[in-house]
Amino acid sequence: MELIIAADERELLLELLEERHREMLREISRSRHYEFKQALRKNEHTLESVIIRLRSLRPESPVGRVA
Repeated sequence: MELIIAADERELLLELLEERHREMLREISRSRHYEFKQALRKNEHTLESVIIRLRSLRPESPVGRVA
């Protein structure tokens, strides 16, 4: 799958994902249930991977392609 987004859309998406990532880290630290915490950690790693890939897009380019 390929996603084409404009630079301003990329910035907004990054902002929202980074905010959710911070919330997820707080959730993980507060969680007491092992299985729930493991599921959150798995999602957190996936989210972090997406954020890293979005950050790697060149911001000066008007359109970014994510494959």
